[in-house]
Amino acid sequence: MFPWVDGFHWTPLHITFLSLFFSALILVVSTFISGAWRTFKDFRSNRAIDLCWRAEFAQLPEAERCCRHQLAGRLDARICDNAFDCRSCQKYPEFAALPARLPAGNAGIGYDDRLLYHRGHTWVRPEWDGTYTIGLDEFARHLVGRPDFVKLPAIGADIASDGVAWRMRKNGHEIRVRAPIEGTVMCRGGDGEGWYLNVLPHGTPNLRHLLSGAEVAGWLTGEIDRLQLQLAAPNATACLADGGALMPDLMDAELRADWDTVLAGTFLDS
Repeated sequence: MFPWVDGFHWTPLHITFLSLFFSALILVVSTFISGAWRTFKDFRSNRAIDLCWRAEFAQLPEAERCCRHQLAGRLDARICDNAFDCRSCQKYPEFAALPARLPAGNAGIGYDDRLLYHRGHTWVRPEWDGTYTIGLDEFARHLVGRPDFVKLPAIGADIASDGVAWRMRKNGHEIRVRAPIEGTVMCRGGDGEGWYLNVLPHGTPNLRHLLSGAEVAGWLTGEIDRLQLQLAAPNATACLADGGALMPDLMDAELRADWDTVLAGTFLDS
């Protein structure tokens, strides 16, 4: 049936068959190349990171996917269906107009009302020069204490919102810290400096997805409740001191805990 087969003869039937065969082959090959090229472009862009984050978000327990407006008491109950990206949420203006029924407070742990907070326990602070500084919030700092090792991106590298901003290790556990915003790394800090990255956003940043005010208090209250349940094991060390304040250096104080589960819930790493 093919020209390279011994004894082949050109006939109308052979011509028809070969035309159909090679047309189908060209279609399959071109489809494969097109798909591979789109995948390559996606992985060179933030779209691949967004796709990965949305897939991981869908694996989070329902209790960890509650809407920010539920945290502030604007809604009784609502599960976020937009991977915490309020920037593209069509219902955000409607919900944000509702009064917050929960007062702002420290929820047993201090936070700064001048900062904006990401659900992966980082904070964002705008600077006078148009850059933004990123650090770990007090909940994460109390949990991890001083990390054993920190791997920060290089100066000039780009980070993508909800992608990995930097990595840490503590007591043999790897921690992937999610980026609260996208931008180019301008400076690097560390645990001793109280901040980790200073980034220049790509254009004018939309920070609507970050938490503030009563949302932070409601969120941290839920996070402390989750932590207490996850650390509720026989003979486990209490994670709250007298007065409801979170104990420091919990990963060093309670070595027997299921830290893989705790860290996954804290840093949104399913």
